Amino acid sequence: MKKEISNCPELLKEEYGFSWMEHVLAIPSPLVTVTTYKKNGLSNATMQSWCTFVGENGYHVIFGSVNKYGHMYATCKETKCCVVNIPSKEVFLRCMATIENNEYDNDEITMSNMSIQEANKVNAPMIAECMVNLECELQWEHDLVEDGYSAVMCFRIVNVWMDEKLFDEEIGGRYGDNGYLYNIHSPQNPKTGKEYETCVGVMKKLATYSELK
Repeated sequence: MKKEISNCPELLKEEYGFSWMEHVLAIPSPLVTVTTYKKNGLSNATMQSWCTFVGENGYHVIFGSVNKYGHMYATCKETKCCVVNIPSKEVFLRCMATIENNEYDNDEITMSNMSIQEANKVNAPMIAECMVNLECELQWEHDLVEDGYSAVMCFRIVNVWMDEKLFDEEIGGRYGDNGYLYNIHSPQNPKTGKEYETCVGVMKKLATYSELK
């Protein structure tokens, strides 16, 4: 039986920066690491989710919630570009380590035991160990809500680097245990208030469209 939920359930607490709906629905989104150069020439790396990829007159990545007081926002505004790095499970924990190595005078990629590879078409560093790197140019940004602290940012993907083992879906592929990773942000039970830990997930194929007919 479906239950209508119009307001924050009594047993749930509003988490700063996140709607209660995010935790009730717990809709997964891709996990990526966004890299740029700071004004001092050192690499900046920001773990991000809450993004989607869409194609019209090119291919674009849209980040739905970028903190306007963080390094990602400042450096993307300054350089008008970034690299979106997609980690495999083998490098994920090193990408997460950038959260702890995020001081302005830190080279956030190398301090997290990863290697810098120069991008070809934009002025931003790539993480060599990530299985996919997307060179991106900033197209536009605006506030998510009026007078809020988050911005929506749209980037056009201008160059793609991709590990060859991902090409063949029958050998490696982009899905399953060795494919793209997803952020499952602390699901909560709206009836009991129980909160489950944030998890990393993968996508597995169910069936082709023709098989479902």
